Amino acid sequence: FWDYEYANTWDREKQEMIPYFSSKFWPFITNTTIRNIIGQPKSAFNIRKIMDDQKVLMVNLSKWLIWDLNAQLLWLIFVSKINMAAMSRADTPEDQRKDFFLYVDEFQNFATDTFWEILSEARKYHLALIMAHQFIAQIWWNKKNDWKPSIKDAVFGNAWTIMSFKVWAEDAEYLEKEYAPLLSQQDIIWIANYTTYCKLNIDNATTRPFDMKTFWDNTYKNPEVSKIIKEYSRKMYWRKKEYVDMEIEARLWIIKNEE
Repeated sequence: FWDYEYANTWDREKQEMIPYFSSKFWPFITNTTIRNIIGQPKSAFNIRKIMDDQKVLMVNLSKWLIWDLNAQLLWLIFVSKINMAAMSRADTPEDQRKDFFLYVDEFQNFATDTFWEILSEARKYHLALIMAHQFIAQIWWNKKNDWKPSIKDAVFGNAWTIMSFKVWAEDAEYLEKEYAPLLSQQDIIWIANYTTYCKLNIDNATTRPFDMKTFWDNTYKNPEVSKIIKEYSRKMYWRKKEYVDMEIEARLWIIKNEE
């Protein structure tokens, strides 16, 4: 755009275009939460390296901490970078691609068309998804494109192994079709605690549904280990907010002087 369309426009048109574009960046400049995250010249981490080295990256997008609009914007950026990093693994032989798992809590708040692409294509790049939400209807819709299947269709179209614990009536009605003819809707609803119904995919063949009891995890969890990991990560990657503010404000001041 800048090399061809913008370069070939008249000066008067350029003067009209610049305010339009600059106004789009104003929210990023005035919102310090967003500005300090995406306004730094170099990121503290590399998504592709995290995938290849099987590291852990935790992102807190709680709308109660950073507000809903900020959470949505950061998520759009973050999930796009993950998708691009996964696709960039095309330069690595498949047998050398290490599995990477993306966990999304409250998935219904962050479902985008990018996930439809990830569900359709990312498996061969060894990107796995764990999407936590409450019931199937939350992912039933398709926001923009009527010609695309819903997120729900993409999930069940790719998940050949199905396990279900206790679910409510509407979800049981949907799962009944997956377990038919051996299990009814009532069987699925009234399953015992810590028990799951399973339908496995083994060598591209689907097994008959069966029930399986699970164990309660009694592993001792030491909270001190969590504190040590957080402190180590902070020392490795953090920067003082004051330094970040000074750098960004200095760059903005240079821009203002040039204008």
